[in-house]
Parts: sequence; C-alpha cells; structure tokens
Amino acid sequence: MKSNPISDSVTNDNNPVEDSVDIAQLRTPIKVDLSPVYSFLGARTTQSWVDAAIENLPLIIQDHANCEKKAAGTAMNLIFRYEFSYDLQCKLAQLIREEMLHYEQVLGIMNDRGQDWQYLSAGRYAKGMLKHKRTYEPAAMVDVLIIGAFIEARSCERFAALAEVINDERLAKYYRYLLKSESRHFEDYLALAQSLSDESIDERVAFFKEVEAALISSPDTELRFHSGTPA
Repeated sequence: MKSNPISDSVTNDNNPVEDSVDIAQLRTPIKVDLSPVYSFLGARTTQSWVDAAIENLPLIIQDHANCEKKAAGTAMNLIFRYEFSYDLQCKLAQLIREEMLHYEQVLGIMNDRGQDWQYLSAGRYAKGMLKHKRTYEPAAMVDVLIIGAFIEARSCERFAALAEVINDERLAKYYRYLLKSESRHFEDYLALAQSLSDESIDERVAFFKEVEAALISSPDTELRFHSGTPA
C-alpha cells in the first residue's frame, strides 16, 4: 500500500537529518494527512486521557520508550519465525531499524530531561487484543499483524493529540516527526496480513476494530501510552 500523502516541506532547522539520534536535527513535516488513521480506528482518544497524560508526562515518555522496544522485539521474533515470506522479512527488517532508532531517541529525551529509568508494568492494551488471536497458522500470524496495525495507528493518533497541547515545543516537534512513520506502519501491517491470507482480512479487521475501541474507551485503572479512559 502507498504511504499517506504528506507535505515535503520541513522546518527551517539547519541541515535536518531524517534518522538522527539527536532530535534537534530531525526532519519534521509541516502536515501529515491522518484521515486514514482516524478512519481505521473505531474510537478517538478521550480528553480525559490527554489531560492525564500531560499531568504525568514522565510516565508517558517512559512507556513510549517501552513501546518502541517491545515493537522492535516483536518484529525480531517474527522475522525468525516467518522466514518464508520475502516481503514480510524486508518490512520487518525496516521496522526493527525504525523502532530501535525511536527507542534510542526517546532514551535521549529522558536523559536530557534528567529522567531516571523506573520499572513500569505493562498495561492491559496489547494483552486485551492478543487474547483473541487465533491459534493456528497462518491465521495466528494474520491476527498478530492486524493487532500490530491497530497499535501503530493508535500510537500515531496519540502522538498527534499530545503534540497539539503539550507545553514542550521540543517534545511536540518530536511527536510530529513520528507521525510520518507511524501513519505508514499501520498500512504496512495490513498489507502484510492480507498477503498471508487467501481470503479477505476485512472481517478480522472489523473484529479487532471493536476490541481495540473498547479497550481505549472503557475505564482503565493504569495510565499508559495505550491505556483506556482514566478510571
């Protein structure tokens, strides 16, 4: 699938770099078309989650780092398990590079803010979707990729929501930078899922759309980057 259209315009930073660990050097698009992301998701993030995230920004930043690391780890596991697909191998390799770069960038943000690493348990979000994964192949892999698409789309939606209101222009700029890759990742996951199935995946996408929306909209006792409405 094609990536979402974006403007080629960038900020006026001197010599911006697309893949720099230094976020001050990143190439940040002025506008990213997020309408496909919003259409794909079954619910939008609530204002109460945004408010809670702003009030607990160090927690959100660290959980974001955890999410990037987990995404890279998941892709690495898949690249060893599903070696039969050339397209899948190439996309996963690209994804691993991007997620680990983002992880390193977020670690840099934490260091610059003087934020120490703290233990942070996983929330209910990914488990809440994975418990519905089918147990036979290739259906299991199809479901994992569809779930990955929703995780990426939700990440993108929340980066956009935070960038609009966060009182830290450097961090807001970084979240806007992430929109380009995150808005593309969900479509890549869907294309890979469909490539592994002889039948349309639309029914499974619709199923997980409802599951994901329920997890995001229902009360949640733990605040995390992908948590539901604060209880």
